[in-house]
Amino acid sequence: MKSMFKFNLLVLSALLLVLPAAAQLDTGSVRPRLKQHISTLASDEYGGREPGTKGEELAHAYIIKEFKSIGLSPKGEKGFLQAFTFTKSLKTGPKSKFVVGGVELKADQGFYPLAYSANASAKGKSVKVGYGIVAPSLGHNDYLNRTDLKGKIFLIEASTPDKGGPHSKFGEFADLRTRIDTAIAYGAAGIVFYTYDTELKEPVLSAKMRITPSTLPVLYVVRDKVSALTNDVPVDIDMTAEIIKEEATGHNVLGFLDNKAANTIVIGAHYDHLGHGSEESLYRGEPAVHNGADDNASGVAGVIELARYLKAKGPKSNNYLFMAFSGEEKGLLGSGYFTKHATIELEKVNYMLNMDMIGRLKKEEPVLIINGAGTSDAWKITMDYMKPSAFKIKTTESGVGPSDHTSFYLKNIPVLHFFSGTHNDYHKPSDDEALINYEGTMDILNYMITLMQKLDDKGKIAFVKTKEENNEDSPRFKVTLGVVPDYAFEGEGMRIDGISDGKPAAKAGLKAGDIVKQIGEHKVQDMMSYMKALGKFNKGDKAQVTVTRGKEDMKVEVEF
Repeated sequence: MKSMFKFNLLVLSALLLVLPAAAQLDTGSVRPRLKQHISTLASDEYGGREPGTKGEELAHAYIIKEFKSIGLSPKGEKGFLQAFTFTKSLKTGPKSKFVVGGVELKADQGFYPLAYSANASAKGKSVKVGYGIVAPSLGHNDYLNRTDLKGKIFLIEASTPDKGGPHSKFGEFADLRTRIDTAIAYGAAGIVFYTYDTELKEPVLSAKMRITPSTLPVLYVVRDKVSALTNDVPVDIDMTAEIIKEEATGHNVLGFLDNKAANTIVIGAHYDHLGHGSEESLYRGEPAVHNGADDNASGVAGVIELARYLKAKGPKSNNYLFMAFSGEEKGLLGSGYFTKHATIELEKVNYMLNMDMIGRLKKEEPVLIINGAGTSDAWKITMDYMKPSAFKIKTTESGVGPSDHTSFYLKNIPVLHFFSGTHNDYHKPSDDEALINYEGTMDILNYMITLMQKLDDKGKIAFVKTKEENNEDSPRFKVTLGVVPDYAFEGEGMRIDGISDGKPAAKAGLKAGDIVKQIGEHKVQDMMSYMKALGKFNKGDKAQVTVTRGKEDMKVEVEF
């Protein structure tokens, strides 16, 4: 087999040498169209294209209009569209209340529920339990010799004894989930967090981390109203937490070019961005439209113009599925949904090309970054014979990264991600159309056309799994389980979306779709508690991992 494989690679190399030069995009017509696409999608009218908003609707309507004008066929679930739902935000419900010692605070002004909270009520006497921290290795236990706790409302200072913030020596004992679980174990009927620490960033009610609720009402009293809790004498508390999930619908846009071929190439880019500034924004000013010209109107413009070229002049040995994804900024939601609810047979996808931020190729010492070059041997062989004069190429091996190609790689599909590099306007309102390097964008698209032409008659290229060094879990941990989490999962536990060869999860026989419920003695309720659990282990440690597979629970031993 090895000798035959080597022969096939040599034949492929020889064929690549004799291929004619690839046709190129016509600058005179394509450049103004690229400008039109990016100017439109990145306009203030489109409001930053956040999923589930009017701006997203305007954007997908524009993309559909372009797909229709090119002559693509709809390949969504409803015409060109494929809809998916997600939790957009968490809001304080009208039933939420907090009455302490007969004084009622106003919701969202004096207090608010935290994402850890159940929708529940509690009444009882208050009891202060310090920081609510049990840290045996540091000789600290706020519950030591406390026998007056069961059935009371625990008041917990959200800071730490050393006021160390994120760098506190109590860090591994002080995350809110751990303190909540500890309070429940000591008999709390309800939990109220507060802080006197003016340096501590106050927690927020956020859907970002997809936290699984506890069994009790959990409120936070804002710093300006903390005086309501200064009385050390127990007082009556009447509390209710109600959290309302705001569901929204995002839409992928799918256009198909049917060449009656056996296999299909997917060409995609995400069209969503951050609206007026979500939690992913790096801007610290007042809310402002994040137009996302480079991120990622540039990639969508590339998809549209590649579709136009391939319809008119492109190679015909593959079909083409052109996709504009939504929900990328919220965790690859759109592409993840598509690969789990594909409208074509994924087994017949030849490869996937993803464009994410191709509009800011540097004019001095330009470098095109191509991620995923290790996902097929065909990539390296082909690119070795492509020496563009317009830029240098820097490649990375891994098929996993913070963009939509990851969703396809996890389905064993070769991928490439084209990226013109970072800049100071990333995830800020200043990412505007005027900063786009159109000549550089054209050069990238021409390179992609050449790549597709050189591979056109080579059949279905082979997939290769790559080593994911920086994608799984979190790079700050001493160990890795060796999985890619499913960031769209909202149930209890952490669902695995992908497994890395040679890592602990693979060696233990874990599979994509398994839901991790416990690692050693540490329960996994959600993504945050999963990361917390990983932080407890060192390289070489062994732990029993409990997972749910289908309807069955199973336990396996992993060695980190």
